[in-house]
Amino acid sequence: MIEIKEALSKKDLKKFIKFPFSLYKNSKSWVPPIISEELRTFDKNINPVFQDADGRFFLAYKDGKIVGRVAALINWIEVKEQEIKKMRFGWFDVIDDQDVTNALLDKVAEIGKTNKLEFVEGPIGFSNLDKVGVVYEGFDHIGSMITWENHPYYVKHLEAYGMTFGKGYSENKMAFSDIKPEYFSRIQELVKKRYQLKALNFTSNKDILPYTNQMFEVFTKSHSVLSSFVDINDAQREYFKKKFIGFLNPEYVKFVLDKDDNLIGFGIVTPSYAEALQKMNGKLWPFGFKHLLRAKKHSKTVTFYLIGVLPEYQNKGVTAVIFEEFHKTFSEKGITMCIRGPELDDNTAIQKLWKNFNPQVFKKRCTYVKDIK
Repeated sequence: MIEIKEALSKKDLKKFIKFPFSLYKNSKSWVPPIISEELRTFDKNINPVFQDADGRFFLAYKDGKIVGRVAALINWIEVKEQEIKKMRFGWFDVIDDQDVTNALLDKVAEIGKTNKLEFVEGPIGFSNLDKVGVVYEGFDHIGSMITWENHPYYVKHLEAYGMTFGKGYSENKMAFSDIKPEYFSRIQELVKKRYQLKALNFTSNKDILPYTNQMFEVFTKSHSVLSSFVDINDAQREYFKKKFIGFLNPEYVKFVLDKDDNLIGFGIVTPSYAEALQKMNGKLWPFGFKHLLRAKKHSKTVTFYLIGVLPEYQNKGVTAVIFEEFHKTFSEKGITMCIRGPELDDNTAIQKLWKNFNPQVFKKRCTYVKDIK
């Protein structure tokens, strides 16, 4: 018999967070989260997402043993302002037992129906800055700090539950040697002169902070046309600043300013922390910080995390300015591989940015949807 219990106490939330550590114990592709950071994500007193969203966390038990988990999520900005009657689910992990999947997703659908929502979609988080998608190709490739991983049978489970393909996402890799500066070096000089733009580089994270509010504005305006986009509130922006600023290598943050020093475009890249997080196995102490710091300083693989350009400057070559600055920094640092994604398959604009750099798709993922009206 399968029993679904809600994780309400800190003790139960730790069980919720730690379940995948046993499920993926022998996986070479799964990248563990930092347990303390996950606890903060689920803490309604810390994470301001709960000002505009509801989240309930469930564990599945069979014969007294935890065999699955799921987060049932409602983003009320999406439901009320965008009028998208979506019930979300995320942090979804199960053993290879269809009955466990059915029981967990039935609980999600039940909450959705209670709130008069029309369909379920997942796995997704609260917003676009959370992880997304179930992997259906590329299981042999290591994941990243910003992705969920899963066993191949998840797809079978979701489809057997009656869910269908929702939104597709691809992850790409580009050898740095394939990124030829002739595609952007000359253009970026012309663009800077024509529009009176300048590139801004950093050596300290504290120097980035004064620009972060403008960065979120550019991010919102540049991504609002995407099919998955839901805005975040000011408190969430402050939360994400504090959450991720420590992971940034300031030299991998590139801003473009206009003649009045207003931010009009940006690119954020992080060192690859995947192998460091695997070594940490969820723990910052006593040696986890050392693994993170080593990756931050010495990783030869980088992950493109965010890129955005104000709509009025799009298709005017601003990304050439960003690429030029990254190319100079990556050359100095001896970077050998660039990872991108997940990026929406229907985001043709972002795909065009990389077309000359021989991008190779190495992992594909998607969300699944089901009507619950």
